Amino acid sequence: MKKSIILITLVVFGTACFTQAQESASEATKTWRKKAAEKYKGKPTDEHKAIIEAAIPTPKAEPKSKRKVLVFHRCEGFIHTSIPFGNYAMEAIAKNTNAFSIDLADEYEVFTKENLAQYDAIIFNSTTNLVPDEAQRAAILDFINGGKGIVGFHAAADNFKQWEEGIALIGGVFTGHPWTAGGTWAFKLEDPDHTLNEAFGGNGFWHKDEIYWYKPENFQGRDRLRVLMSLDMSRPENQKPVEGEKHAKALGDTKPADVDVPVSWLKEVGKGRLFFTNLGHNDMTYANNRVLQHMLDGIQYAMGDIEADATPSSKVEVKTANAPETAPSKN
Repeated sequence: MKKSIILITLVVFGTACFTQAQESASEATKTWRKKAAEKYKGKPTDEHKAIIEAAIPTPKAEPKSKRKVLVFHRCEGFIHTSIPFGNYAMEAIAKNTNAFSIDLADEYEVFTKENLAQYDAIIFNSTTNLVPDEAQRAAILDFINGGKGIVGFHAAADNFKQWEEGIALIGGVFTGHPWTAGGTWAFKLEDPDHTLNEAFGGNGFWHKDEIYWYKPENFQGRDRLRVLMSLDMSRPENQKPVEGEKHAKALGDTKPADVDVPVSWLKEVGKGRLFFTNLGHNDMTYANNRVLQHMLDGIQYAMGDIEADATPSSKVEVKTANAPETAPSKN
C-alpha cells in the first residue's frame, strides 16, 4: 500500500513539474514576443518592404531538390530591430525565387531531430543568448553533422554562451563592437574571386553597419575558418575606434592597423556546412542588393546547392581587394 502511495505521489509530482516547466517556457515565449513587439513598433513598413523587394537577388544555382529553410529569430538578450527586416527579406526571396521556401520560428521546440528533418538549413537571424536544452543542442549538431546547413546573420555570433560547442559551431562569440552602427566602415575581400564573394564584383567596399570583435579564447580563427571578408584596417576610419586607452588592453602589442577583424566566413562541419556574416545590424542592410546576394549565396552553399572552397584561410594563399581609399558620400 505504501509503495502504491509513493508511486502515485511521484507521478503526480512529476506531472506537476512537467506542467510547470511547460508553463514557464510558454511564459518566456510570451515575454520575448511582447518585448519584440515593443522593439519593432510595426516595422518594416510597406515602404521598407518595397525597397527590400526591389533589392532581391537572383539565385546563382538551381536547387538540386526542393529546398526549405527554418528561420529562427528568438532573443534572450539584446533584440535587434533589424530582425523583422531580415525575416521579411528571407520571405521575399522565398516568394520571388525558387531558391527555397521558409518557416519562421521562435520556440525552442522546433529543435528536434524529427522536425528538423524537413529542412535543408537553419538560419539564426540575429538571435542572442539562446539556451537550447541538451536534446535541442544534440538535434542542431546532428542536423549539420549529418549533411545539412547552418547560417548566421549578425548577432548569431552573440549566442550559446553556455554551450561551447554552439560557439564553436558559429565560429566565435561577441566581445564588443568598436565599429558602431552609425559608422561607415571599410571592408576588404579576402579572395575576391571566391564563389561567395562574387556579389561584390571583385572590389572592397564601404558599408554602414555594426561590426563585432570576438572573444579570443573561443574564436575559431583562420586555422578553422575560411574568412571571406574582414575590416580593411589599412583605412584610418577603421583604426580610430580602437585607438586610445579604452581598447589598450585588448590590443596589447598589436597596432590598430594590424588588428584582424573577420566579418564573413564559411566552414565544413561534419558532412554539413556553415556560413556566417556579421552584416545585418542595421535595418536597411537587408535592402542592400550586394549584401542580400552574399547572404543568398551563403545560404545556397549551406544547403549544398553551391560548391565553395572551405579550406581554412591559414592553409591557402589568396589575393585581397581593399576598400577604396575614401568612403562614398552616400552609402
